[in-house]
Amino acid sequence: MTEIYFDNAATSRPFDEVCGKMLQVMTESYGNPAAQNKMGLDAERIIKEAKETLAGFLSASPDEIFFTSGGTEGNNMALLGGAYAMQKRGKHIISSPAEHPAVLRPLEKLAEEGFEVEYLPVNEKGEVSLEALENAVREDTILVSLMTVNNETGTITDIEEAGRIIKEKNPNTLFHTDAVQGFGKLKINAKKAKADFITASAHKFHGPKGLGFIYIKNTSQMRPILLGGGQQKGVRPGTENPAGAAAMAEAARLCYKDFDAKTERIFNIKKTLWEYISENIPDTIINGCDLEKASPYVLNVSFLGVRSNVLLNAVGAKGLFASAGSACNSKKKVESHVLNAMGLDHKRTDSALRFSFSSLNTAEEAVKAGEILKEQVEFLRKYAVR
Repeated sequence: MTEIYFDNAATSRPFDEVCGKMLQVMTESYGNPAAQNKMGLDAERIIKEAKETLAGFLSASPDEIFFTSGGTEGNNMALLGGAYAMQKRGKHIISSPAEHPAVLRPLEKLAEEGFEVEYLPVNEKGEVSLEALENAVREDTILVSLMTVNNETGTITDIEEAGRIIKEKNPNTLFHTDAVQGFGKLKINAKKAKADFITASAHKFHGPKGLGFIYIKNTSQMRPILLGGGQQKGVRPGTENPAGAAAMAEAARLCYKDFDAKTERIFNIKKTLWEYISENIPDTIINGCDLEKASPYVLNVSFLGVRSNVLLNAVGAKGLFASAGSACNSKKKVESHVLNAMGLDHKRTDSALRFSFSSLNTAEEAVKAGEILKEQVEFLRKYAVR
């Protein structure tokens, strides 16, 4: 049975070159980057080169890149660290209800500690109104957090326009964007976005799991949430991982190589799948922005009349792997907080599947996936309890 992996937003397969780079560094340059011997200096050089590579794709400086264990840690650093550093200026924070739990949970913690967290509503496509954002920023607004690309729907936020609005209204307000589903898939310019914090996770762009980075414009505007040695300027202490850093940088390099052609090809995979679904399976609806406006990497579709978890198991048995939403919540029997925030009715939220793509997929796989979906949806609808 041929397997079709359309769950790349949950995690992506590391490129062969990434695995090779990681193994090479692990076995040849395994010194501690803080050690003052030849092996340590070699490891330190690898860390520096990785920062230079990653910074280049954000139009940032290498000293603004800090390695983390992934998107969750980076988001916690930005939100908790940023709020604690700025609380003397105010306690007002702005975000949206469609953010990832790695943003929502830290915000809940801050609210419990007395911070005022304002959630801007999203429309039926999952978009935050930039006019509402402008109206919401106040003199005591210390932090705004809006994700670059929504992990469930692929809805894209214009972070450059958001950053401009925030800084014009209050230059002292920090701007954080969770770019876990954006880095490696969109061109992101930290300076144009006027971002103070940008977070990314390696396994979302064909790097190893357990690795990520955070862009920090000014370390004085973030209080460290981990304490230890003086590594990474004390902002994120702990022995650095040269092999992981090198592998993550290699993954980024490969993702941004031939970027425009690759993006067009991935969009064609998404378009091919949706065209097959829309032409062959009735009562199907895209959730989120229109096909061309959303990320080419994500397609969220409701198959009305079929429960998403039932359909997911049915197509999985045929070798098609997708998702019923965020991987972080997939084992919990709860509806998508993102689709609920968009105001979609129960019929749509209860029947939604997310398909997410990568450069390792093909248009032929999209056609085959459509055939599997058609077969299983027809079968399940035929025997559904009315």
